[in-house]
Formats: sequence, C-alpha cells, structure tokens
Amino acid sequence: MGMRSWNMQSRGTLVNAAVLLAAGAVVSGCVSKDDIDGFVDRHFSAKAADVVQVDRDFGDIEEERVLRMITTYSSNTYFLYQGMDAGFDYDLLHAFANDNDLILDVVLAGPDDNPLDLLNSGAGDIIAADYPLTPEGRDHARFTRPYNLAKQIMVFSSTLDSIPRTLEEVSGSGLPVTVAANSRALARLEELNTLGYDLNIRTAGAGKDTESLLNEVSDGRAMATVTDDNRFISAGFYLPGLAGGPEIAVTDTVAWAVRKNAPELEERLNSFLYGHFRIINEKPDRSAFLNMLRWRYFGKSPRIASYYNRDTHFADLGLKPAHARMVRAVADTLDVDRLLLMAIIARESSFNPNSKSWAGAVGLMQIMPRFSSIDYRNLYDPEISIREGARILKQHLNHYSYLDSLNQLSFALGTYNVGIGHMVDARRLVMDQNKNPNEWDPVTDALQMLMQPAYYRNARYGYIRGIETVNYVEQIRNRYRLYKRVLELSEHR
Repeated sequence: MGMRSWNMQSRGTLVNAAVLLAAGAVVSGCVSKDDIDGFVDRHFSAKAADVVQVDRDFGDIEEERVLRMITTYSSNTYFLYQGMDAGFDYDLLHAFANDNDLILDVVLAGPDDNPLDLLNSGAGDIIAADYPLTPEGRDHARFTRPYNLAKQIMVFSSTLDSIPRTLEEVSGSGLPVTVAANSRALARLEELNTLGYDLNIRTAGAGKDTESLLNEVSDGRAMATVTDDNRFISAGFYLPGLAGGPEIAVTDTVAWAVRKNAPELEERLNSFLYGHFRIINEKPDRSAFLNMLRWRYFGKSPRIASYYNRDTHFADLGLKPAHARMVRAVADTLDVDRLLLMAIIARESSFNPNSKSWAGAVGLMQIMPRFSSIDYRNLYDPEISIREGARILKQHLNHYSYLDSLNQLSFALGTYNVGIGHMVDARRLVMDQNKNPNEWDPVTDALQMLMQPAYYRNARYGYIRGIETVNYVEQIRNRYRLYKRVLELSEHR
C-alpha cells in the first residue's frame, strides 16, 4: 500500500494540498454517535474541574454592556486580520452583540485551558470556539441551538507515497496519528481501536492544539492528525502539504455553550441562531449572512488567503507589512510599546489611514489638527500619523510617570482621548470628594459626573462625554492585553 513512507527518513518533497473532501473520503463501518458519546462520557468524566458558577445571566451582561467570548486562536474561530478581529465564530457572535447593543470582548483560551472552567469561573460568558456538543459539556454547561455541522476527518502529510482513503488502510500500518491530549479526536480514535481497528495514536506535547498540529503535518514534522472538515478546508488555502483522508465519525453539531445558570442568555442566543441556521429534512438551511461567513472563512477570501504567514503573522498580529514596519520603527525610536501603539490605532481608526471622526480627528492615530504643528493633510500619511500620535502619547506617559504602571497607562490613554484640561477637571472633582486623584477608578466616576450640569457648569473646561473616555481606556487596555495574549500563545506554535 506504500504506507511505510511515514518513516521520517524517507520524506518526499512537499506539494500543495488538494482538498480531498470528495464523496470517496468516507469511512466504511462508521462509528455511531451513541457509541462515541458513551466512550466520551467515560473518557472525560473527570476532565472539568468543579468550578463554582458565577451568578451572571443576560440581565447582568446587558447592564454591563459587555459580552465575553471564550474562544481559541485559529483560522475559523478567531484571529487577527490586519490587526482587527476576525473569524467565523467571532463574526457570528459579533452580529448577536450588535443586535443587543453589547460590546464583544475576547478571552483567548490556551491549549492547556479548559474552556468550561473559564466559563463557569466568570472569565467569559459564552464558549464560541467551534465547540462540539459533548456529554462532558452537557454536564457543565448549557448548549445553544447548533449553528454549524462538522465532520471529523484524518489529515495526512502529502509526503506520504500514498494517501489513505479508508480507515482500513490506516489500520495496522503503523502510521502515527498525532492529536491533542484530552481532545475529542483522541477519544474517537481510541474508540475506533476498541472496535477492532489498529491505529497508532500519539498524543501531542503540552501546548499543542489542532492548529499547531496542522502546521506540523504541513511541513512533514508529523504524518497525520485529525480535524474537522471546515478547518481543513480553510487550512488548505494557507498551508501547503495537507491531504484529506477518511471521515472518522458521524457529523457533529457545533454550538455555543453558556453557564447552566444563564437560561435567559441561552434563550436570546437561540432566538438569534434560529434566524440563521436550521436543519430541514436532515439538511442545513442557512441565512444569507451565514452563507457569506462560510465563504469568507471556508473559501478563498482575502482574509483566509492572507491569514497565516509563518514568519510574520504572529509577530505582527496580522498587520499589513507596511504598517507593521512603521509601528516597529516608531516604537523603537520613541521607546513606546508597539503593542500599545497597535491597540490605539485599532481603537482609533481600525487601521484605516483615511479615517476622520465627527470631531475632526484624522488618520491612523486620529490626531486633532489643532493640537499638532503638522499640516492636517499630512496627518493622513500613515507614517506621519503614527509618529505624531506616538509623540503625543509619550508626552502623556512621561507626564504621569510618577504613577504605578497601570494608572500611568490609564491616565495617559484617557488624556490622549479627552485632553489634559478635561482630565484636570475630573481629578479636581475627585479631590473635592476626598478621594485619590492618582487612582483611575475614582476618576472614571468623575469623568461621567462631568456629563451632568451640576458638575460641568463649575468645571473650567465644561461638559465632556466622560463615558466615552472611560470606555475608550478600557477597550484599549483590553486590546493591549489581547495582543499580548496572542503573542504568548504563539510561543506554543
């Protein structure tokens, strides 16, 4: 059968992957869902920790106006495209957040994190990570209506002399199939062995997830792994050397998960999903919006085509190469954290150099022309905008250098947004209340008080939309943390 070429000493030359999800790539003697669920019940019985659920349902989320999404960094769940949020799960959940006037925050789970623990501890409100309905999951969370279907398939390195088309060809061949520890794929492969197959199953080391294993298969460091068909399709557009093989299980229904004590959130999500995905006569019926997302993330769209460059994607967080070079150069020259600059640009202009605000701020860093000596027309130039914005930010950071790092950052960002005068008014108001003007928390209250006539009439610089400044600082701090988290996770890849 030509299967002995999995030996690492006999690798061939890598070739581009062909998408082999054709009708012939199915397994004979396919395992039933009941068989798999029974095995997963046993396999995962002690996986999730007994974390006490926080008491937070849709009403609490609505009051805070923030919905926290627990997800993973991958080409079909969440990733950065030109520095901004992207991904099938992200875009779909972002549409729900917009419908409900909510801000969507991202909580990235690492390969060693249990999403259910993050959910129940309150780190996030919803698992949106291409998460299949599992018995373990049903023990620890509520699942929404499905929003997608996925088949688990084997994926092989194209360096193999012959790509297996059935499980029988893999069985007994000694071909190592590497999957993440404690994954559903591992459970299914082990179940297949209990049913008489002879599969050489290997578990990946700590920190390895499906995305990193696909990379290893792509460049020949691993010979086979398991993924879902949607992820395989998208990976085929940016990873060479992948070949699809047999399906190893019946179709999974993919859904979001919420805490068991959040029935209102589940109900709201179900109502939203019902308008986008239904199964009619055993076939999926999708809305135009969902079909557009499927094309965007499982087709040859620009986002996927440019998603993953091994050398630059993580280092530059998906930023355009020209913008990445400019940010690095300015950050090095002025000794400003480049991730902070990127977070500000993302919040200010979404990396659109032609952006102009209602107040007249322009360019990538949204500089107010009256506060800069540079001609406003030149502020649309990306490099000039980044340099001028970084210069102003550096001034604010230096001004608050006597504060601890978190307060220094918060005050500098707040001043960048609202100006030094309004910030002085807010801090004076804090002092009038016998609170510490060097702590950001009481200043956030004062900024919002300056939206009320009783306070802004007596302020030197008058009315300010303080809630916008409070949200501005929080959003940039969150994005800054997110960028740092992405770089941390990249070290595992």
